[in-house]
Amino acid sequence: MTFRTRQSAFNPSVTLFEPDDIEDSFPSPEPPQRKKRIKTEQDAEASSSSTPSKRQKTDAASPRKVVKAASPKKPKPIPQALASPHPVPEKWQEVYDTIKEMRSRFTAPVDTMGCDQAQYQESDPKNRRFSTLIALMLSSQTKDEVTDAAVKKLRAAVGGILSIDAVLAAEESTVSEAINKVGFWRRKTGYIRQAAQKLRHDFNSDLPKTVDELCSLPGVGPKMAFLALQSAWNLNHGIGVDVHVHRITNRLGWHKKPTKNPEETRLNLQSWLPSEFHKEINHLLVGFGQVICLPVGPRCDMCDLSTRRLCPSAQKVTKATKRKTVALNEGSPAKIKVELEAEETVFPNPSIDEVSMAQLEVMPNEEEVGSLSTPKTEPS
Repeated sequence: MTFRTRQSAFNPSVTLFEPDDIEDSFPSPEPPQRKKRIKTEQDAEASSSSTPSKRQKTDAASPRKVVKAASPKKPKPIPQALASPHPVPEKWQEVYDTIKEMRSRFTAPVDTMGCDQAQYQESDPKNRRFSTLIALMLSSQTKDEVTDAAVKKLRAAVGGILSIDAVLAAEESTVSEAINKVGFWRRKTGYIRQAAQKLRHDFNSDLPKTVDELCSLPGVGPKMAFLALQSAWNLNHGIGVDVHVHRITNRLGWHKKPTKNPEETRLNLQSWLPSEFHKEINHLLVGFGQVICLPVGPRCDMCDLSTRRLCPSAQKVTKATKRKTVALNEGSPAKIKVELEAEETVFPNPSIDEVSMAQLEVMPNEEEVGSLSTPKTEPS
């Protein structure tokens, strides 16, 4: 290194010695930003290195509680009995037998297109049981003829056999398109596929034999479960109560206090109705409700319960109305129009025998009843 000399500006007698390049004598300072970053990183490392010891001391002083994961709630079992039986209604047997007698005189939609009919298109026992379940799942809020057509269309869409494997192999859009005429078809599409998946994984691709297990399937409730057991396994574990059974038994006064929903109705009925009637009462009252005891405009004028004063809800005729045709099983196909004149008294009405050849009014509720099996459908 070479030096140069210069005289001090403050004292002329002092000589100063300096390197030729003063900048080379000192290292270049680090940029302020980088220096700050290094310091920050070092501080962070120091902080992190000190954290475990503090955490260990804290953990040692107050051990952390281990919280167990909550197990999924098990569904409540379906109730099967009341704490105390419901009182037996007066003359219930006479009422029941009268309805049964009337039902023998006409064919209702449930007789030819009910959910129990779906199984007869399948040969494999498992597929027959699965078809019954599918028909029941599609039937809610849907007319019988629409349900029947949807089951047939779905069977054809998945290859001609309505099985669990066929439904799961099909595209979701295929299932949706086949059932898009039934009520809530989008939701039911998901339910059908989810139920099929659960049946395959949990029940060996077959229907279980208990109400609680059936109700664990998506979209399946107590009514469907009881009816599925009756049709698929011939097991009579309770009454399948739908809107018809619920409506008619309340109109008949069979509940000391009117029931609010089908489950209340079921528990009341099961508490006093002999078990030999549990299986048939649904089919009996559904057909009766589809043709005579309609949700709106019930045909009290053709009901023997009204004639015999066995129904506390028998209605009055207020005006003559246009009638549609119902075919009664009385032998002759001839039909005679009956005009009902306005009156203000509670029926006695003509009995079924007297109007067996008459042209009768049918007013199905689209959400609750199946369509009537009439020879021709009049335009609405």
